[in-house]
Amino acid sequence: MAEIRIDNVSKVFGDHVAVNRANLVVEDQEFLVLLGPSGCGKTTLLRAIAGLGMADSGRISIDGRDVTYLRPGERNLSMVFQSYAIFPHMTVRDNIGFGLKMAGEDMKEIGKRVDEAAELLHIEELLERRPSDMSGGQRQRVAVARALAMKAEVLLMDEPLSNLDALLRLEMRAELKRLLQDVKATTIYVTHDQIEALSMGDRIAVMKNGVIQQVDAPSTVYAEPSNRFVGSFIGNPPMNFLEGVVAVSGDDVNVNVGANTITPDPSIARAVAAFDGKPITLGIRAENMHALDGPAADAVEVTVSVVEPLGSQNLLTVDVGGDRMKVATHPTFEVAPDDKLWVQMPTEQIRWIDPDTELVLSPAHDVESVR
Repeated sequence: MAEIRIDNVSKVFGDHVAVNRANLVVEDQEFLVLLGPSGCGKTTLLRAIAGLGMADSGRISIDGRDVTYLRPGERNLSMVFQSYAIFPHMTVRDNIGFGLKMAGEDMKEIGKRVDEAAELLHIEELLERRPSDMSGGQRQRVAVARALAMKAEVLLMDEPLSNLDALLRLEMRAELKRLLQDVKATTIYVTHDQIEALSMGDRIAVMKNGVIQQVDAPSTVYAEPSNRFVGSFIGNPPMNFLEGVVAVSGDDVNVNVGANTITPDPSIARAVAAFDGKPITLGIRAENMHALDGPAADAVEVTVSVVEPLGSQNLLTVDVGGDRMKVATHPTFEVAPDDKLWVQMPTEQIRWIDPDTELVLSPAHDVESVR
């Protein structure tokens, strides 16, 4: 078992709080992705887990053992760095076996594990080469093979694909996912690339300014963001946000967005009604809307600003009231800039957001807090 538990961990550099009271549990053999923009604290948290930068407060445990202030070599983990960190003067064989040699393993066992790791990464033919004779993708495979050769229960990966070109990154992403499913190590993978996070992780922990914003399955983080930041950071294009004002009349709850009126889904209407007469933010994704070339009772009128043909879809930038949003349409849907369209927003796909806290409302939202 290699459960990782992070309890109230903080790390401060001078006046800058890099990690602010982080709490996280990574289950045994789980692949968890730490996702967030540059400078959000994800690598700092990973280094605290690795023992490369001790936490200032809080507790980190692996398999129930407190490792908060242990040296890296005492934590039974392996790490893959963004810069690969392989030795240029050594062969691939020596690079993969370096950690095992430092751990005092006998040469026969080192040779066996190096061969096994090289086979897993399909680099058997490179074992006698030096890094200068290899491509970026091959060097990345060497770095991963070195980590796997240690057979540690925990594998930490710090943006391992960020130095690769787009096509190679796509290839390595699928390869790494397959590989880690086979290895069954508890893995924490740091990235700022939301596509990597969505496609690879069992769960995603989204960070901003040193604070973990949401931890959930990729599909849940995408479809049910906990706040505006998560909705804006996950997705390409990001979630659209429109500003409206709530109007309640008897049992009817409506939101006025410019000249348009939108009725919230019944499941969330009571929480929205608590904002009667107040602003509220509507969030919806581009692919969850339906563009129409004629008016409909439940559609809002928009003006097309930009049309971007993307092959599998057209991405429209449209104006609605004083806001702009993205709408995805079928590639055969004919439209041009300055055209008028009507866009349906399925009520079950709309996320309603408190503009003050930027939290997404839920049916159990504390309505008294906004009265």
